[in-house]
Amino acid sequence: MTQLTIIAIYLGLLLALGLFSSRMFRGTSKDYLLASHSIGPFLLLMSLFGTTMTAFALVGSTGEAYKEGIGVYGLLASSSGIIHSLCFFVIGIRLWRFGRRHGYVTQIQFFRNRLDSESIGLLLFPVLVSLVIPYLLIGVMSAGTVINKVSVGALPGMFPEQQGAVPPWLASLVICGVVLSYVFFGGMRGTVWANAFQTIVFMVLGVVTFYVIARELGGQTSFLDNLREIGRQIPHEKLTRSEMGKLKFFTYCLVPLSVGMFPHLFQHWLTAKSAESFKLPIVAHPILIMIVWVPCVLVGVWATSGLIKIPPPIDAHPNAVLPFLVGKLASPVLGGLLAAGILAAIMSSLDSQFLCLGTMFTNDIVLHYARSKTMSDRTKIAIARAFIVVIVAVTYGLSLLEPRSVFTMGVWCFSGFASLFPLVFAAIYWRRLTTAGAFASVLTVITTWCYLFYRSGYGEDRGYTFDLQLFGDTYSMMPVAPIFAASVVALVLVSLLTRPPSETTLAKFFD
Repeated sequence: MTQLTIIAIYLGLLLALGLFSSRMFRGTSKDYLLASHSIGPFLLLMSLFGTTMTAFALVGSTGEAYKEGIGVYGLLASSSGIIHSLCFFVIGIRLWRFGRRHGYVTQIQFFRNRLDSESIGLLLFPVLVSLVIPYLLIGVMSAGTVINKVSVGALPGMFPEQQGAVPPWLASLVICGVVLSYVFFGGMRGTVWANAFQTIVFMVLGVVTFYVIARELGGQTSFLDNLREIGRQIPHEKLTRSEMGKLKFFTYCLVPLSVGMFPHLFQHWLTAKSAESFKLPIVAHPILIMIVWVPCVLVGVWATSGLIKIPPPIDAHPNAVLPFLVGKLASPVLGGLLAAGILAAIMSSLDSQFLCLGTMFTNDIVLHYARSKTMSDRTKIAIARAFIVVIVAVTYGLSLLEPRSVFTMGVWCFSGFASLFPLVFAAIYWRRLTTAGAFASVLTVITTWCYLFYRSGYGEDRGYTFDLQLFGDTYSMMPVAPIFAASVVALVLVSLLTRPPSETTLAKFFD
């Protein structure tokens, strides 16, 4: 019960913070959706980092490192540190300027104006929502798994079939309810404050988790001696990436480009008070990624050392490795705090994504196609809140189905967003981009992504690669590589073959 009580207290504090921030709500739709463009450097850094560091980074990376070894860090963490900041600089600041100049609230509004096309929104909206929902599922599933594993034995009379643990379905339901509450009442301002709080919590407790697990696993007197002892026990194949081809390794670098097309990051960029607010996130983001990813990946590799027995149910579901180690090696009080830290990372991305989908539905569907263009702020906020409730319900329902690996789901989700990166990059920097080229790019991404996802058994094949036969040799690469390449080819060729955009449209975006 100790762990469960601490988690309950943490969730209560989070609710209180979200409701307190809602008292600063100014009553306008702009404040509810964009916090009135009032977010400074520190809160912008915390919200951007908290939004990008999800269950994929904590629960997923630990489980994947347990299965594949230390090379997981190189696959995404080191490249993400550089590429995320590059996207903030190359994409984020430009989109912030366009948003302030033209009053944008969502990505789709930008693409409609840039391409001078009404129909692009009808194509992009279902695509973006379809890619965000798996992202949401990662968080909801991971939250249920974490609470289930750390609460074993807490409620033997209520849930004997779960060994006295809170069932995953109930844990996920509670997390969805908490996130929904402070997003519903606080909007973007509540989300930013909650993200800042949760980012600090999971960073601090992540380092503590690393220290505690190392101390308990090694069995030596000093921390450094523990690290040496654990290192000696790790199987050699888990300490290298020798079994992974170079092409597969380097094509992973395309995956972090997904942040350039995340609709929830676009919304966070627009909350910035000024372009100066981007300086701190651009510089500090890689450092924060290292602080979070290094402990998580090492803990996953340590679990292969044989110093602790991983039971078959956990071995078959790598999502459960991190919460299992926390529950097994930490004291009840510390275990509760560490579990709260894991939940903080998960929830700090769920809230932004829920709010983003509500914003897109309100602005890009309801308001854009409504007969009356003079809808009140109260009505706009009510519509956004209603759609957020629907999305939370749909996500929770889908989380009850057969789970997949968090890491695998994340890679497929990010691959889709990364393959749309050429579209946003061309919209900002290439005057020759046409509406037909944009349509060709998006439709090509949809087609190739669905085909390769089907070939992978809908994500069941965790090690699926796209194999290319050339001159008798086989070159294996991540699925994102052919999807990304097809997107670029379609965009460039069709744009060059069709009529260029009007000078009136270009004058809005190119000085």
